[in-house]
Amino acid sequence: MEAKLKILIIGGGGREHAVGWKVEQSYRAGEIFFAPGNAGTAQLGTNVDIKTTDISALLEFAKKEQIDLTLALPDDPLALGIVDEFQKANLRIWGPTQAAAKLEWSKAFAKGFMARHNLPTAKFNVFNNLEDAKTYLADQMLPIVIKASGLALGKGVLICETREDTDQALKDIFVKKIFGEAGQEIVIEKFLAGPEISIHVFADGKNYKILPPSQDHKKIGENDTGPNTGGMGTIAPLPFVDEVMLKEIEKTIVAPAIAALAAEGAPFSGLLYPGLMLTKDGPKILEFNARFGDPETQVYLRLLENDILDIFDAGIDCKLDGLELKWKNAFAANIVLVSDGYPGNYAKGKIISGVTDAETMPDIVIFHAGTKMEKSDLVTNGGRVLGVSATGSTLAEALDKAYKAVEKISFEGMQYRKDIGKKALEMLK
Repeated sequence: MEAKLKILIIGGGGREHAVGWKVEQSYRAGEIFFAPGNAGTAQLGTNVDIKTTDISALLEFAKKEQIDLTLALPDDPLALGIVDEFQKANLRIWGPTQAAAKLEWSKAFAKGFMARHNLPTAKFNVFNNLEDAKTYLADQMLPIVIKASGLALGKGVLICETREDTDQALKDIFVKKIFGEAGQEIVIEKFLAGPEISIHVFADGKNYKILPPSQDHKKIGENDTGPNTGGMGTIAPLPFVDEVMLKEIEKTIVAPAIAALAAEGAPFSGLLYPGLMLTKDGPKILEFNARFGDPETQVYLRLLENDILDIFDAGIDCKLDGLELKWKNAFAANIVLVSDGYPGNYAKGKIISGVTDAETMPDIVIFHAGTKMEKSDLVTNGGRVLGVSATGSTLAEALDKAYKAVEKISFEGMQYRKDIGKKALEMLK
């Protein structure tokens, strides 16, 4: 009989809870640790009070506990080179190296990479001071997009529709420093129109496997209004993306990106996630991420039939070409419940009720993000609090089940979008 694996999952959000939920289903999974985890992950394993950015403490813990496999899931530790450090210590870890993850932690680098390799993306320029950016913007067509080059929790993108908007955006980034160090350098790019989709790709440095397309809803408000968030809800697969479109995405984006990273000496092993805009001129890359999207993970793992540990192993051992991904013949939806004030300032410690009730409903799994236990109460502990996921034989059925489950849950100031998947359903009519 195979020995059970001791596994360390780095992170504390909905993505990490979903990955832990899927890992626990493997016959090879032994003890599971989460650093730092949340109230949901505590039901699957042991939460460890180590920050995701404290690489030396994570390394020390993995050595001391003789961890067999570490899953580096959030962007920050990847940007800090956690994979490189674990590899130096001969510890088994899944995720891209610091050099490969640069596609996410430097948008300026990513845009340069796309330009070098003729990958389809919006026309752009990079700036690191207010005056030059202001001079450039004076001659540009509106609307236009201004992005912090560094990591900004998915919130570093500003769409400017007026001259006042562009002035305010530059002031916010360079003077008020709303994105901190992430905004020391910015990318200004042409605005692209069309449906936005998420493509996820398991890669092993050379081979890759593409997951079904999904769609996140990034704006806080219904009908895609208000500021960007880390994601308010997701659906997968997408009924409006056919095999022909997927083949075009593979040929013009996925295959050349994986090959180019290897050619530049930074082979990508882990999960590559290009966010795409389906424009009238074909699919174009909005950005690259170097890890699972959240809340996308929460729908993908409801549909994946493989043992996920087999996928992680194949990724680390460069054997993905011998693996076939298997998916349920179903749709999944995930509705994110957030704190009042998110993505700005929000209160914590609000008592959450109804989760157990909601979880008894058919085809519902609830993934925790910003939650913790205080004595015997489940309370809010973040901006995004819970992801309510459902599966169904149609997209409409999955969404209907998810929203019925949402109705069972409450906490003071709870907000969510009531139109997740609505545009996709309208495209089916």
